[in-house]
Amino acid sequence: MEADGNLKFYYHFKFKNGKSFSIKIHLDKNTLQYVPAGAETYSEWARLDNHQCMNCPLSSDTHPYCPIALNLVQVIPQFSDDYSFEEAEIAVETEQRTYFARTSLQRGLGSMLGIYMVSSGCPVMAKLKPMVRFHLPFASVEETIFRSASTYLLGQYFRYKKGLEADWDFKGLMQTYEEVQKVNIGMAERLRGIGARDANINAIIVLDIFAKELPQNIEHSLKPLEYLFEEEKESLK
Repeated sequence: MEADGNLKFYYHFKFKNGKSFSIKIHLDKNTLQYVPAGAETYSEWARLDNHQCMNCPLSSDTHPYCPIALNLVQVIPQFSDDYSFEEAEIAVETEQRTYFARTSLQRGLGSMLGIYMVSSGCPVMAKLKPMVRFHLPFASVEETIFRSASTYLLGQYFRYKKGLEADWDFKGLMQTYEEVQKVNIGMAERLRGIGARDANINAIIVLDIFAKELPQNIEHSLKPLEYLFEEEKESLK
C-alpha cells in the first residue's frame, strides 16, 4: 500500500438500507500529512473565522481556511443525512490487516475523522501525529489511553537521548489533551452551523470522550492499566 510513498487507509461503510461507499485516506508516510485525492474543495463553513477554535494559533490573514475543515469538506456531506445511532458494517483496510466491526455509525465515523483531524496541519492536533501512524480503528477508551501514554513516553525517551528535558509525569500529555478538547468543541460548533444531522457531530463527541478522560486525573486514568505490570513488580522483590 505504500508503493507510491503514501500510507493508505480505506474505510468501507455498508448500511442496512443497502447504501454503501468507500473513503480512501492517503497520508504522506514521512510527514503524516493528509494528501488530497484531487483539487482541494473550499466552502464557506470551512473558513478559519467561522466558529474558530478558542485556542487556535492561526490567523485568517495567513490561513483563510481551517486546516481540519478543509480536510473534512469532501467527507462531511456524505454523512449529512445519517444519524449517529444507525448501525453499519464498517471495514477498515490498512497495509498490514483489515479491521471489521458491526457498530454504530458514530463510532466508525469518529475513528475515521480522527485521522483527518490529526493529519490536517492543525498545530494543536499535530501533537497526536505519532498515533495516527499506527491507527487502531474502533479503539476503546482503555486501548486509547494505553496507546497514548505509551506513545508519549516513547517521545520523551527520544528527547532524553538527545539531551533534552524529558517529562515522565505526563504533564505535557495532559496539556495536549486539554487543548484538543477545545478543538473538538470548536469543530462540533462548526458542524452544527451547517445544519447536518447528528452523525458528524456525535462522531466528534466520541473523540472528545477520551480527550476529557485523560486530563481530569492522570493517576485515575492509568490506574486500571496497572494490573498489566503486577508480575513485573513481583519479580523485582
